[in-house]
Amino acid sequence: MSLRIYNTMSGKKEEFQPLIPGKVGMYVCGVTVYDYCHIGHARANIVFDMIFRYLQFAGYETTYVRNYTDVDDKIIKRANERGISSKALSEEFIQAFDEDMASLGLVKPTHEPKATEYIDEIIAISQTLIDKGLAYEAGGDVYYAVDKFADYLKLSKRNMEEMQAGARIAPGEQKRNPMDFALWKAAKPDEPNWPSPWGAGRPGWHIECSAMSSSLLGDSFDIHGGGRDLIFPHHENEIAQSEGASGKPFVKYWMHNGFVNVNQEKMSKSLGNFFTIRDILQQYDPEVVRFFILTSHYRSPIDFSDQNLIEAQAGLSRFYEALLSADQMLAGATDEQAESPLGEELEARFREAMDDDFNSAQAIAHLFEGVRTMNRLCATKKFKKRVDLVAQVRDLRQTVLKLGDVLGLYNSEPAVWLEKVKFAGLEKLDITLDEIEQQIEARLQARAEKDFAKSDQIRDALAARGIELLDSREGTSWKLK
Repeated sequence: MSLRIYNTMSGKKEEFQPLIPGKVGMYVCGVTVYDYCHIGHARANIVFDMIFRYLQFAGYETTYVRNYTDVDDKIIKRANERGISSKALSEEFIQAFDEDMASLGLVKPTHEPKATEYIDEIIAISQTLIDKGLAYEAGGDVYYAVDKFADYLKLSKRNMEEMQAGARIAPGEQKRNPMDFALWKAAKPDEPNWPSPWGAGRPGWHIECSAMSSSLLGDSFDIHGGGRDLIFPHHENEIAQSEGASGKPFVKYWMHNGFVNVNQEKMSKSLGNFFTIRDILQQYDPEVVRFFILTSHYRSPIDFSDQNLIEAQAGLSRFYEALLSADQMLAGATDEQAESPLGEELEARFREAMDDDFNSAQAIAHLFEGVRTMNRLCATKKFKKRVDLVAQVRDLRQTVLKLGDVLGLYNSEPAVWLEKVKFAGLEKLDITLDEIEQQIEARLQARAEKDFAKSDQIRDALAARGIELLDSREGTSWKLK
Protein backbone atom coordinates (compact mmCIF):
# COMPACT_ATOMS: atom_id res chain seq x y z
CA MET A 1 0.00 0.00 0.00
CA SER A 2 1.33 3.42 -0.89
CA LEU A 3 1.32 6.27 1.62
CA ARG A 4 -2.02 7.99 2.04
CA ILE A 5 -2.49 11.29 3.90
CA TYR A 6 -5.66 12.91 5.22
CA ASN A 7 -5.79 16.31 3.53
CA THR A 8 -7.69 18.94 5.51
CA MET A 9 -8.36 20.80 2.26
CA SER A 10 -10.25 17.92 0.62
CA GLY A 11 -11.51 16.35 3.85
CA LYS A 12 -10.36 12.87 2.82
CA LYS A 13 -7.34 10.60 2.57
CA GLU A 14 -5.35 11.00 -0.61
CA GLU A 15 -2.50 9.02 -2.12
CA PHE A 16 0.71 10.89 -1.42
CA GLN A 17 2.40 12.05 -4.60
CA PRO A 18 5.02 14.73 -3.89
CA LEU A 19 5.53 17.55 -6.37
CA ILE A 20 9.04 16.26 -7.08
CA PRO A 21 9.23 12.44 -7.05
CA GLY A 22 11.30 11.17 -4.13
CA LYS A 23 11.52 14.56 -2.43
CA VAL A 24 9.28 16.22 0.17
CA GLY A 25 9.04 19.80 1.35
CA MET A 26 7.28 20.14 4.73
CA TYR A 27 6.57 23.31 6.70
CA VAL A 28 5.17 23.21 10.24
CA CYS A 29 4.17 26.30 12.20
CA GLY A 30 6.34 26.67 15.26
CA VAL A 31 5.85 28.51 18.54
CA THR A 32 5.58 32.14 19.53
CA VAL A 33 8.51 32.39 21.91
CA TYR A 34 7.27 34.35 24.92
CA ASP A 35 6.72 31.57 27.50
CA TYR A 36 7.46 27.92 28.26
CA CYS A 37 5.81 25.31 26.04
CA HIS A 38 2.79 23.32 27.22
CA ILE A 39 1.51 19.80 26.50
CA GLY A 40 -0.30 21.01 23.36
CA HIS A 41 3.04 22.14 21.92
CA ALA A 42 4.51 18.78 22.90
CA ARG A 43 1.84 16.93 20.93
CA ALA A 44 2.16 18.99 17.75
CA ASN A 45 5.93 18.76 17.69
CA ILE A 46 6.11 15.06 18.52
CA VAL A 47 3.53 14.32 15.80
CA PHE A 48 5.42 16.11 13.06
CA ASP A 49 8.74 14.75 14.28
CA MET A 50 7.23 11.27 13.85
CA ILE A 51 6.01 12.20 10.36
CA PHE A 52 9.43 13.59 9.42
CA ARG A 53 11.13 10.42 10.66
CA TYR A 54 8.75 8.15 8.77
CA LEU A 55 9.07 10.06 5.50
CA GLN A 56 12.82 9.63 5.71
CA PHE A 57 12.43 5.95 6.64
CA ALA A 58 10.14 5.49 3.64
CA GLY A 59 12.91 6.80 1.37
CA TYR A 60 11.86 10.41 0.80
CA GLU A 61 14.51 13.12 0.82
CA THR A 62 12.68 15.44 3.18
CA THR A 63 13.27 19.12 3.87
CA TYR A 64 11.54 19.99 7.13
CA VAL A 65 11.04 23.64 8.11
CA ARG A 66 9.74 24.67 11.54
CA ASN A 67 9.78 28.37 12.37
CA TYR A 68 10.02 30.57 15.44
CA THR A 69 7.70 33.56 15.75
CA ASP A 70 10.07 35.98 17.49
CA VAL A 71 8.14 39.24 17.00
CA ASP A 72 4.55 39.43 18.20
CA ASP A 73 2.20 41.37 20.50
CA LYS A 74 2.62 38.79 23.29
CA ILE A 75 6.41 38.91 23.08
CA ILE A 76 6.43 42.71 23.17
CA LYS A 77 4.04 42.84 26.14
CA ARG A 78 6.00 40.27 28.17
CA ALA A 79 9.35 41.90 27.36
CA ASN A 80 8.09 45.33 28.42
CA GLU A 81 6.73 43.87 31.66
CA ARG A 82 10.15 42.41 32.43
CA GLY A 83 12.06 45.49 31.29
CA ILE A 84 14.10 43.64 28.66
CA SER A 85 14.20 43.73 24.86
CA SER A 86 11.92 41.57 22.74
CA LYS A 87 15.03 39.98 21.25
CA ALA A 88 16.37 39.02 24.68
CA LEU A 89 13.01 37.51 25.68
CA SER A 90 12.59 35.56 22.44
CA GLU A 91 16.14 34.18 22.61
CA GLU A 92 15.52 33.02 26.18
CA PHE A 93 12.44 31.06 25.18
CA ILE A 94 13.94 29.74 21.95
CA GLN A 95 16.60 28.13 24.13
CA ALA A 96 13.93 26.79 26.50
CA PHE A 97 11.97 25.38 23.55
CA ASP A 98 15.07 23.67 22.17
CA GLU A 99 15.77 22.10 25.58
CA ASP A 100 12.18 20.84 25.89
CA MET A 101 12.14 19.34 22.41
CA ALA A 102 15.51 17.66 22.93
CA SER A 103 14.16 16.13 26.17
CA LEU A 104 11.21 14.69 24.21
CA GLY A 105 13.57 13.07 21.70
CA LEU A 106 12.88 15.29 18.69
CA VAL A 107 15.36 15.44 15.85
CA LYS A 108 16.29 18.87 14.55
CA PRO A 109 14.35 20.09 11.49
CA THR A 110 16.31 20.92 8.35
CA HIS A 111 15.69 24.64 8.88
CA GLU A 112 14.51 26.65 11.91
CA PRO A 113 14.00 30.20 10.63
CA LYS A 114 13.04 33.18 12.77
CA ALA A 115 10.49 35.73 11.57
CA THR A 116 12.86 38.64 12.20
CA GLU A 117 15.36 37.12 9.76
CA TYR A 118 12.87 37.49 6.90
CA ILE A 119 11.79 41.12 7.13
CA ASP A 120 12.93 41.91 3.56
CA GLU A 121 10.96 38.97 2.18
CA ILE A 122 7.89 39.96 4.22
CA ILE A 123 8.03 43.50 2.84
CA ALA A 124 8.48 42.18 -0.71
CA ILE A 125 5.41 39.91 -0.52
CA SER A 126 3.34 42.71 1.02
CA GLN A 127 4.34 45.09 -1.77
CA THR A 128 3.49 42.46 -4.41
CA LEU A 129 0.04 42.07 -2.89
CA ILE A 130 -0.48 45.85 -2.93
CA ASP A 131 0.65 46.00 -6.58
CA LYS A 132 -1.87 43.26 -7.44
CA GLY A 133 -4.72 45.08 -5.70
CA LEU A 134 -5.02 42.40 -3.02
CA ALA A 135 -3.74 44.58 -0.17
CA TYR A 136 -3.79 48.26 0.75
CA GLU A 137 -1.89 50.70 2.96
CA ALA A 138 -3.78 52.67 5.63
CA GLY A 139 -1.99 54.98 8.06
CA GLY A 140 1.26 53.03 7.92
CA ASP A 141 -0.50 49.67 8.29
CA VAL A 142 -0.90 47.26 5.38
CA TYR A 143 -4.00 45.05 5.23
CA TYR A 144 -4.94 42.11 3.06
CA ALA A 145 -8.34 42.66 1.38
CA VAL A 146 -10.01 39.28 1.82
CA ASP A 147 -12.88 40.08 -0.54
CA LYS A 148 -10.35 40.32 -3.37
CA PHE A 149 -9.33 36.65 -2.97
CA ALA A 150 -12.06 34.46 -4.42
CA ASP A 151 -10.99 31.28 -2.60
CA TYR A 152 -10.80 32.77 0.89
CA LEU A 153 -12.03 30.27 3.52
CA LYS A 154 -11.56 27.27 1.21
CA LEU A 155 -9.52 25.45 3.88
CA SER A 156 -11.76 26.06 6.88
CA LYS A 157 -15.01 25.82 4.86
CA ARG A 158 -16.48 28.74 6.79
CA ASN A 159 -19.21 31.05 5.55
CA MET A 160 -17.97 34.56 4.74
CA GLU A 161 -21.33 36.28 5.23
CA GLU A 162 -21.81 34.75 8.67
CA MET A 163 -18.29 35.67 9.72
CA GLN A 164 -18.59 39.25 8.49
CA ALA A 165 -21.83 39.65 10.44
CA GLY A 166 -19.96 39.00 13.69
CA ALA A 167 -16.70 40.78 12.86
CA ARG A 168 -15.76 44.19 14.27
CA ILE A 169 -13.00 46.71 13.57
CA ALA A 170 -10.92 47.41 16.68
CA PRO A 171 -10.18 50.99 17.76
CA GLY A 172 -7.18 52.38 15.89
CA GLU A 173 -7.53 50.00 12.94
CA GLN A 174 -8.23 51.47 9.52
CA LYS A 175 -9.53 48.35 7.80
CA ARG A 176 -11.97 48.56 4.92
CA ASN A 177 -13.52 45.25 5.94
CA PRO A 178 -13.63 43.79 9.46
CA MET A 179 -12.28 40.50 8.05
CA ASP A 180 -9.18 42.09 6.52
CA PHE A 181 -5.96 41.20 8.35
CA ALA A 182 -2.64 42.96 8.90
CA LEU A 183 0.41 42.22 6.80
CA TRP A 184 2.39 45.10 8.29
CA LYS A 185 1.79 47.11 11.48
CA ALA A 186 2.91 50.73 11.88
CA ALA A 187 5.43 51.29 14.66
CA LYS A 188 4.23 52.15 18.17
CA PRO A 189 6.29 53.42 21.10
CA ASP A 190 8.37 50.75 22.91
CA GLU A 191 8.04 48.24 20.06
CA PRO A 192 10.73 46.77 17.80
CA ASN A 193 10.43 48.10 14.26
CA TRP A 194 12.04 48.03 10.85
CA PRO A 195 11.97 50.51 7.94
CA SER A 196 9.51 49.85 5.11
CA PRO A 197 7.94 51.68 2.13
CA TRP A 198 5.00 52.50 4.45
CA GLY A 199 7.09 53.76 7.35
CA ALA A 200 8.67 52.05 10.35
CA GLY A 201 6.79 49.01 11.57
CA ARG A 202 6.79 45.26 12.05
CA PRO A 203 5.19 42.21 10.42
CA GLY A 204 1.73 40.89 11.15
CA TRP A 205 1.56 37.31 12.36
CA HIS A 206 0.40 35.45 9.25
CA ILE A 207 2.73 36.95 6.65
CA GLU A 208 5.88 35.62 8.30
CA CYS A 209 5.04 31.99 7.47
CA SER A 210 4.36 32.81 3.82
CA ALA A 211 7.75 34.53 3.60
CA MET A 212 9.72 31.78 5.34
CA SER A 213 8.06 28.84 3.59
CA SER A 214 8.40 30.33 0.08
CA SER A 215 12.03 31.30 0.71
CA LEU A 216 13.03 27.83 1.92
CA LEU A 217 10.65 25.50 0.04
CA GLY A 218 9.45 27.50 -2.97
CA ASP A 219 6.08 29.00 -3.87
CA SER A 220 4.50 25.51 -3.89
CA PHE A 221 5.42 22.63 -1.60
CA ASP A 222 4.05 19.31 -0.39
CA ILE A 223 2.99 19.37 3.27
CA HIS A 224 1.98 22.15 5.64
CA GLY A 225 1.20 21.16 9.22
CA GLY A 226 0.13 22.46 12.60
CA GLY A 227 -2.55 22.13 15.23
CA ARG A 228 -6.25 22.27 14.36
CA ASP A 229 -6.48 25.65 16.04
CA LEU A 230 -4.35 27.10 13.21
CA ILE A 231 -6.73 26.21 10.38
CA PHE A 232 -8.49 29.56 10.85
CA PRO A 233 -7.34 32.23 10.72
CA HIS A 234 -3.63 31.49 10.39
CA HIS A 235 -3.51 28.88 7.65
CA GLU A 236 -6.44 30.39 5.80
CA ASN A 237 -4.60 33.70 5.71
CA GLU A 238 -1.36 32.06 4.62
CA ILE A 239 -3.15 30.62 1.60
CA ALA A 240 -4.60 34.00 0.66
CA GLN A 241 -1.22 35.74 0.98
CA SER A 242 0.89 33.10 -0.74
CA GLU A 243 -1.44 32.23 -3.61
CA GLY A 244 -2.34 35.90 -4.05
CA ALA A 245 1.32 36.88 -4.39
CA SER A 246 2.63 33.95 -6.46
CA GLY A 247 -0.45 32.99 -8.48
CA LYS A 248 0.44 29.33 -7.80
CA PRO A 249 -1.08 26.62 -5.58
CA PHE A 250 0.48 27.03 -2.15
CA VAL A 251 0.35 23.59 -0.48
CA LYS A 252 -0.66 20.17 -1.78
CA TYR A 253 -1.45 18.44 1.54
CA TRP A 254 -2.67 20.20 4.69
CA MET A 255 -2.19 18.21 7.92
CA HIS A 256 -3.54 19.14 11.37
CA ASN A 257 -3.15 17.32 14.68
CA GLY A 258 -6.02 17.03 17.15
CA PHE A 259 -6.53 18.93 20.37
CA VAL A 260 -5.29 18.01 23.85
CA ASN A 261 -7.79 17.95 26.70
CA VAL A 262 -6.79 17.72 30.36
CA ASN A 263 -8.95 15.38 32.44
CA GLN A 264 -11.60 15.64 29.70
CA GLU A 265 -11.67 19.45 29.76
CA LYS A 266 -10.06 21.92 27.39
CA MET A 267 -6.69 23.04 28.73
CA SER A 268 -6.86 26.57 30.12
CA LYS A 269 -4.92 28.64 32.62
CA SER A 270 -8.22 29.93 34.00
CA LEU A 271 -9.34 26.36 34.77
CA GLY A 272 -6.07 25.61 36.53
CA ASN A 273 -5.36 22.62 34.26
CA PHE A 274 -2.54 24.20 32.28
CA PHE A 275 0.71 22.21 32.31
CA THR A 276 4.04 23.13 30.80
CA ILE A 277 6.30 20.43 29.41
CA ARG A 278 8.70 21.21 32.25
CA ASP A 279 5.96 20.61 34.82
CA ILE A 280 5.18 17.23 33.30
CA LEU A 281 8.80 16.07 32.98
CA GLN A 282 9.29 16.57 36.70
CA GLN A 283 6.86 13.67 37.20
CA TYR A 284 7.21 11.50 34.11
CA ASP A 285 10.05 10.29 31.93
CA PRO A 286 10.10 12.15 28.56
CA GLU A 287 9.78 8.88 26.66
CA VAL A 288 6.57 8.11 28.55
CA VAL A 289 5.10 11.42 27.34
CA ARG A 290 6.18 10.67 23.77
CA PHE A 291 4.77 7.13 23.95
CA PHE A 292 1.47 8.42 25.37
CA ILE A 293 1.07 10.89 22.51
CA LEU A 294 1.93 8.38 19.79
CA THR A 295 -0.48 5.73 21.08
CA SER A 296 -3.31 7.88 19.70
CA HIS A 297 -3.80 8.74 16.03
CA TYR A 298 -2.48 12.24 15.43
CA ARG A 299 -5.85 13.60 14.22
CA SER A 300 -7.78 12.31 17.23
CA PRO A 301 -8.24 14.37 20.41
CA ILE A 302 -6.31 13.02 23.38
CA ASP A 303 -7.04 13.30 27.08
CA PHE A 304 -4.03 14.18 29.19
CA SER A 305 -4.36 12.83 32.73
CA ASP A 306 -2.23 11.19 35.40
CA GLN A 307 -4.08 7.91 34.87
CA ASN A 308 -3.41 7.91 31.12
CA LEU A 309 0.28 8.69 31.67
CA ILE A 310 0.55 5.94 34.29
CA GLU A 311 -0.95 3.50 31.77
CA ALA A 312 1.44 4.74 29.09
CA GLN A 313 4.39 4.17 31.43
CA ALA A 314 3.17 0.64 32.12
CA GLY A 315 2.84 -0.02 28.38
CA LEU A 316 6.30 1.29 27.62
CA SER A 317 7.71 -0.74 30.51
CA ARG A 318 6.35 -3.90 28.89
CA PHE A 319 8.44 -3.16 25.80
CA TYR A 320 11.58 -2.62 27.84
CA GLU A 321 10.91 -5.71 29.99
CA ALA A 322 10.56 -7.80 26.82
CA LEU A 323 13.76 -6.36 25.38
CA LEU A 324 15.62 -7.04 28.64
CA SER A 325 14.28 -10.60 28.75
CA ALA A 326 15.36 -11.16 25.16
CA ASP A 327 18.85 -9.81 25.93
CA GLN A 328 19.16 -12.17 28.89
CA MET A 329 17.99 -15.17 26.91
CA LEU A 330 20.21 -14.38 23.93
CA ALA A 331 23.28 -14.09 26.15
CA GLY A 332 25.19 -17.32 25.70
CA ALA A 333 22.69 -18.72 23.21
CA THR A 334 23.83 -20.55 20.11
CA ASP A 335 25.72 -18.46 17.57
CA GLU A 336 24.56 -20.58 14.65
CA GLN A 337 22.76 -18.57 12.00
CA ALA A 338 19.24 -19.36 10.80
CA GLU A 339 16.66 -17.61 8.67
CA SER A 340 13.66 -15.91 10.28
CA PRO A 341 10.70 -14.27 8.51
CA LEU A 342 9.26 -12.71 11.68
CA GLY A 343 11.07 -9.38 11.52
CA GLU A 344 10.19 -8.85 7.88
CA GLU A 345 6.55 -9.66 8.55
CA LEU A 346 6.46 -7.24 11.51
CA GLU A 347 8.00 -4.46 9.44
CA ALA A 348 5.43 -5.02 6.68
CA ARG A 349 2.56 -4.59 9.17
CA PHE A 350 4.24 -1.53 10.69
CA ARG A 351 4.63 0.09 7.26
CA GLU A 352 1.04 -0.69 6.37
CA ALA A 353 -0.15 1.12 9.51
CA MET A 354 2.09 4.13 8.98
CA ASP A 355 1.17 4.34 5.29
CA ASP A 356 -2.45 4.73 6.41
CA ASP A 357 -2.15 8.41 7.35
CA PHE A 358 0.71 7.87 9.81
CA ASN A 359 -1.31 5.65 12.15
CA SER A 360 1.27 5.41 14.94
CA ALA A 361 -1.32 3.92 17.31
CA GLN A 362 -1.79 0.91 15.04
CA ALA A 363 1.94 0.69 14.36
CA ILE A 364 2.63 0.48 18.12
CA ALA A 365 -0.08 -2.19 18.43
CA HIS A 366 1.84 -4.26 15.87
CA LEU A 367 5.05 -3.75 17.85
CA PHE A 368 3.21 -5.01 20.94
CA GLU A 369 2.36 -8.15 18.96
CA GLY A 370 6.04 -8.51 18.12
CA VAL A 371 7.20 -8.34 21.75
CA ARG A 372 4.46 -10.74 22.86
CA THR A 373 5.74 -13.23 20.30
CA MET A 374 9.27 -12.58 21.53
CA ASN A 375 8.22 -13.29 25.13
CA ARG A 376 6.47 -16.51 24.11
CA LEU A 377 9.53 -17.75 22.23
CA CYS A 378 11.86 -16.89 25.12
CA ALA A 379 9.67 -18.96 27.47
CA THR A 380 10.17 -22.10 25.38
CA LYS A 381 12.05 -24.92 27.13
CA LYS A 382 15.71 -25.33 26.14
CA PHE A 383 15.44 -22.04 24.25
CA LYS A 384 19.20 -21.41 24.11
CA LYS A 385 19.80 -24.68 22.28
CA ARG A 386 17.09 -24.05 19.66
CA VAL A 387 18.77 -22.41 16.66
CA ASP A 388 15.44 -21.55 15.05
CA LEU A 389 14.01 -19.84 18.15
CA VAL A 390 17.19 -17.90 18.88
CA ALA A 391 17.18 -16.59 15.30
CA GLN A 392 13.54 -15.57 15.55
CA VAL A 393 14.05 -13.66 18.81
CA ARG A 394 17.19 -11.93 17.48
CA ASP A 395 15.28 -10.95 14.35
CA LEU A 396 12.28 -9.63 16.26
CA ARG A 397 14.41 -7.74 18.76
CA GLN A 398 16.40 -6.00 16.01
CA THR A 399 13.21 -5.15 14.12
CA VAL A 400 11.43 -3.73 17.18
CA LEU A 401 14.41 -1.46 17.86
CA LYS A 402 14.68 -0.43 14.21
CA LEU A 403 10.98 0.44 13.94
CA GLY A 404 10.90 1.98 17.39
CA ASP A 405 13.58 4.40 16.25
CA VAL A 406 11.22 5.57 13.48
CA LEU A 407 8.85 6.62 16.28
CA GLY A 408 11.64 7.95 18.48
CA LEU A 409 11.12 5.14 21.03
CA TYR A 410 13.11 2.36 22.75
CA ASN A 411 16.46 4.15 22.48
CA SER A 412 17.57 3.47 26.08
CA GLU A 413 19.30 0.41 27.49
CA PRO A 414 16.38 -1.66 28.84
CA ALA A 415 17.91 -2.32 32.28
CA VAL A 416 18.88 1.32 32.73
CA TRP A 417 15.45 2.63 31.68
CA LEU A 418 13.56 0.18 33.88
CA GLU A 419 15.68 1.00 36.92
CA LYS A 420 15.27 4.75 36.34
CA VAL A 421 11.49 4.49 36.10
CA LYS A 422 11.29 2.10 39.03
CA PHE A 423 13.19 4.34 41.42
CA ALA A 424 11.51 7.50 40.16
CA GLY A 425 8.18 5.83 40.93
CA LEU A 426 9.21 5.23 44.54
CA GLU A 427 9.14 8.97 45.13
CA LYS A 428 5.38 8.92 44.49
CA LEU A 429 4.75 6.05 46.93
CA ASP A 430 4.86 6.19 50.68
CA ILE A 431 7.73 3.67 50.85
CA THR A 432 11.52 3.66 50.66
CA LEU A 433 13.98 1.27 49.05
CA ASP A 434 15.25 0.22 52.50
CA GLU A 435 11.72 -0.73 53.56
CA ILE A 436 11.23 -2.83 50.44
CA GLU A 437 14.52 -4.66 50.92
CA GLN A 438 13.75 -5.27 54.62
CA GLN A 439 10.34 -6.71 53.73
CA ILE A 440 11.86 -8.93 51.03
CA GLU A 441 14.41 -10.21 53.56
CA ALA A 442 11.66 -10.84 56.14
CA ARG A 443 9.64 -12.72 53.53
CA LEU A 444 12.61 -14.88 52.57
CA GLN A 445 13.12 -15.71 56.25
CA ALA A 446 9.43 -16.59 56.61
CA ARG A 447 9.62 -18.90 53.60
CA ALA A 448 12.76 -20.53 54.94
CA GLU A 449 10.82 -21.23 58.14
CA LYS A 450 7.87 -22.50 56.05
CA ASP A 451 5.67 -19.74 57.46
CA PHE A 452 3.86 -19.28 54.17
CA ALA A 453 0.99 -17.33 55.69
CA LYS A 454 3.42 -14.64 56.85
CA SER A 455 5.19 -14.75 53.48
CA ASP A 456 1.90 -14.12 51.68
CA GLN A 457 0.99 -11.37 54.14
CA ILE A 458 4.22 -9.50 53.42
CA ARG A 459 3.72 -9.90 49.66
CA ASP A 460 0.12 -8.66 49.84
CA ALA A 461 1.04 -5.71 52.06
CA LEU A 462 3.69 -4.58 49.57
CA ALA A 463 1.24 -5.03 46.70
CA ALA A 464 -1.24 -2.79 48.50
CA ARG A 465 1.45 -0.11 48.58
CA GLY A 466 2.17 -0.43 44.85
CA ILE A 467 5.09 -2.88 44.91
CA GLU A 468 4.92 -6.21 43.07
CA LEU A 469 7.37 -8.96 44.06
CA LEU A 470 8.85 -11.22 41.39
CA ASP A 471 10.21 -14.63 42.40
CA SER A 472 12.68 -16.49 40.17
CA ARG A 473 15.55 -18.98 40.42
CA GLU A 474 17.89 -16.01 40.87
CA GLY A 475 15.94 -14.69 43.89
CA THR A 476 13.25 -12.10 44.56
CA SER A 477 13.12 -8.78 42.77
CA TRP A 478 10.45 -6.09 42.67
CA LYS A 479 8.76 -3.66 40.32
CA LEU A 480 6.06 -1.00 40.49
CA LYS A 481 2.56 -2.33 39.95
